[in-house]
Amino acid sequence: MSTNVSGSLSEERNDETKRSVPQSTSEVGVSSRFARSTTAVGSPLTALDLLEAEGIHIIREVVAEFERPVLLFSGGKDSVVVLHLAAKAFAPGRVPFPVLHVDTGHNFPEVIAFRDETVARLGIDLEVARVQDYIDDGRLAERPDGTRNPLQTQPLLDAIAAGRHDAVFGGARRDEDKARAKERILSLRDEFGQWDPRNQRPELWSLYNGRHLPGQHVRAFPISNWTELDVWNYIEREGIALPPLYYAHEREVFRRDGMWWAVGEFSQPRTGEQTEQRTVRYRTVGDMSCTGAVESDAADTASVVIEVAASTLTERGATRADDRISEAAMEDRKKDGYF
Repeated sequence: MSTNVSGSLSEERNDETKRSVPQSTSEVGVSSRFARSTTAVGSPLTALDLLEAEGIHIIREVVAEFERPVLLFSGGKDSVVVLHLAAKAFAPGRVPFPVLHVDTGHNFPEVIAFRDETVARLGIDLEVARVQDYIDDGRLAERPDGTRNPLQTQPLLDAIAAGRHDAVFGGARRDEDKARAKERILSLRDEFGQWDPRNQRPELWSLYNGRHLPGQHVRAFPISNWTELDVWNYIEREGIALPPLYYAHEREVFRRDGMWWAVGEFSQPRTGEQTEQRTVRYRTVGDMSCTGAVESDAADTASVVIEVAASTLTERGATRADDRISEAAMEDRKKDGYF
């Protein structure tokens, strides 16, 4: 916008305030919290612009305030979006902190390959804590149900302590689970890595309190206010690459507990469970032995956006067996130090 002619600036500002925020076809159903906002000078900001700006602000605040931050990076869509925000926050420089993956040993091979390709492309240091190491030396034991997701807590806390990380970025969102809905954007963990949902700090006017004592650390959630649909709208807008299992593909599966489980080394059908070929995709990525697929023909991002917009279940509620152990399964794990 030109500001050379006297009076033109105020007139154009007045015009801007009269405009409605355009609803892009690639931003179906973005959070109503950011439905309308305009810049003082220039084009109106969309809801995704504001969510992106909030996420980048949180990441920069944490890096400025803490000494040794780290990002939990599994190769799943939410951690991929947080890493993308971090790359934009510090472009054209390098992301100034490492990423950490707690490897259950039961991960989808496509996700591990994507993880390694991503960190190599961005030139980021990768730290890996392996659940298998803890099982091999007796610090952990296999669960009767075979899933290793609940076994990630101790390797995570040990890796945080070993790396002396005082801030840990995560891709958790409030819409995923009622336990995560309780958590602040900056969430204090005590010297044992535990979370107390009754002892949280206010975050008025987007002011974040990162103070902590030696031995404590803080979890930071830059996309806490995003929904699953916001995430997919942003992935579409930014052209962000994801592991291929997030899109429709043929896979040998079997039906259990209302979910389609992939046939693999760590998930085998029981007596009476029949395998079949189905066109499926994954809404969330976790341990192969506790993550189910959904039937879907959504082979590209635009189709996924439409599918998610019509869904009435969160991705964890629809496809994660580890969250069905009890109504408080997620909160109990978080109190112990889980993501």
